[in-house]
Amino acid sequence: MNGKVVAIVLILSGAIAGGFLYYLQVYGYYHQVQATVDEDVKLVALASNEPEPILYENFQAIDAESSPIRYRACFDTQMSIPMLTETYELVDNVIPRNAPSWFDCFGSAEIAAKLEAGTALAFMGEKNVHYGVDRIVAITDDGQGYVWHELNDCGEKSYDGTVIGEECPPRPDAGSQ
Repeated sequence: MNGKVVAIVLILSGAIAGGFLYYLQVYGYYHQVQATVDEDVKLVALASNEPEPILYENFQAIDAESSPIRYRACFDTQMSIPMLTETYELVDNVIPRNAPSWFDCFGSAEIAAKLEAGTALAFMGEKNVHYGVDRIVAITDDGQGYVWHELNDCGEKSYDGTVIGEECPPRPDAGSQ
């Protein structure tokens, strides 16, 4: 009889801990982001190599303090793809990161398919928004926009243990991020 009670307690404890861990990963750490001057949708201009705000509406975004690559956003813009490609820096070979299923406007598989088909283009939104992390903005030919964070070369080197060369800026203190 005691063995059954111990087994039930262990199984229930594992199920509760698993459910709690699932909740934290999918829901618990995320919070809504409001569009502000700091969080405007920006693209890196070819002329200045600096991020500049673009026109947008219907902005929705989520972020989490637990990781610099959890940021996701969706928006609409009236700016045309030809004008954007002449003015802002394009990026190649990017794959959008998955978003939680409850954040319905951001479907990474659909965005990746649009990028692959050429009906969407990816732009550099902001370089080193966090150390080793760039903000990527994809815009479709019908004006839908998507934003996510991607590790850049310095970030990949930093997190995989490779020696960081002189081309990477010094890593900031952990408390200042």
